Amino acid sequence: MSKRRRKKRDRRPNLPPDTLRAAASARVKEPLGSLQARYDFDPDYSYVVKDLRRIGALAGTFIGLLIVLSFFLR
Repeated sequence: MSKRRRKKRDRRPNLPPDTLRAAASARVKEPLGSLQARYDFDPDYSYVVKDLRRIGALAGTFIGLLIVLSFFLR
């Protein structure tokens, strides 16, 4: 059997429709520099760092516990 080929779709950004409309209207009215300043990407990942530290501490504790147990089981 032959493989079916699908049509390539136009790629669209994964943004809410309101943002797309606002960006489109802003492109017409404002220069590029002010548009970039308004839509700067400034995420807060402090919760991720906290979770990674907790996972690291748990992993270190369990590895240490396994090492100690290996001496008792020999």
